[in-house]
Parts: sequence; C-alpha cells; structure tokens
Amino acid sequence: MNRWITFDCYGTLIDWRTGMRNSLDMIAPGHGAALLELHRRIEGQIEMHEPYRPYREVLAESVRRMCAERGAAIRSGDEQVLAATLAYWPLYADTNAALKALKAQGWKLAILSNVDRDLIVGTLRHFEVPFDLVITAEDVRSYKPAPAHAQRFLDITGVAAGDWLYAAVSLQYDLVEGQRMGAQCAWINRDRESAADTGFLRGNLAGMKDLPALAATL
Repeated sequence: MNRWITFDCYGTLIDWRTGMRNSLDMIAPGHGAALLELHRRIEGQIEMHEPYRPYREVLAESVRRMCAERGAAIRSGDEQVLAATLAYWPLYADTNAALKALKAQGWKLAILSNVDRDLIVGTLRHFEVPFDLVITAEDVRSYKPAPAHAQRFLDITGVAAGDWLYAAVSLQYDLVEGQRMGAQCAWINRDRESAADTGFLRGNLAGMKDLPALAATL
C-alpha cells in the first residue's frame, strides 16, 4: 500500500516557538519573545528572496538581523545558538502518539523540512517511530514554499494524489503548494488561526491528536 503523509517538522511536530524563544533568551536575556516575533519575516526574507545558503547559515544570519533590529547586543559566536540548540527543541506532547496511530493504520511517513540534513538528525531521535523518508532543504537546495521538496517527494514515491495527505502548521509554506501539487491537506492549526481561503482543506485540526481520526476516513 503506497499511502503517504508528509509533515513539516518544526511547528507541526516540534515546538519550535518554545525552543527558539528559550535559545534566544540565552544570548539576549529578556529579548527572546520579542526576537521570536521578528523571526518569520526575517528568515523568510533570507530563504525566499536571497540566493540559497545552508540552513545553518540562514539561522545565524537571522539571529544577527533580529538582534540588530531589536537593538540587542550579542557576542561573537552567539549567532550560532539556534543551530546549536535545535536538536533539543521540545516535541509537542501529542506528536508521538499520533505518529504511532498513523503507522498502525498503514501510512508511510515523510518529513519535508527547511533544514540541513545534519541538523535534523538530532531532532529525529525524539520520535518513537521511524520516518520512511526525510527531504531537507539541503537535499533540494531550495526552501519552501518553493515546490522542490514536494516535487522530490513525488519523484521518489510515485504516490497517487488520492493517497497523499499533507499535514502542516503553515498554509503559506506547506499546504497551499501541497494542494497545488495534488495533496489532500490537513491544517495542524495549533494557534487556532483564521484564514480567508481554507476551502481546499480536508481538516482544520487543533493538533496532531486529531489527525489519525481524519486519516482513517481518507
């Protein structure tokens, strides 16, 4: 059976907000939450509008720019804090139980992530089930929402559109492009956001705990 679920990793399975905020507080005490609010815009600018560079370098440059904009002084080497701590960012409490249930249903599991391969190795140790496929930005030399991750996934798996479910926290970075390429989409809407165009979704879920029940109906 060639049924696949693709996941974004950081934000969907891993609590990147807590991990990043705590890490930024280590180098700029008291500024972690404020720096976190700048992150998506600044990192997105680097990933989507500048030449490709490894994610380790993207993280370092993001820290430099965030701290400069915030006026938070950091020491030389502090810009490496996110890459150094990423492997220790916490797992969401509902992740492993959901992944086990999906495996039991017969789904194959894949991660499509904007990260380097050596960085995600540390994260993979948190999961209690193995992933069948992991595709990183390093593998395709591109960052989502560009389609290279999803295209590589389709090239490798040959999965039919009806047998591909894409579960992610980001409409912009994952689900809009996934839907365009043929996936059925489930929004892991952990922050209970609202959006104008959600008619293409098969589910708008509060967390991973609700995904196995949805997947069982597909």
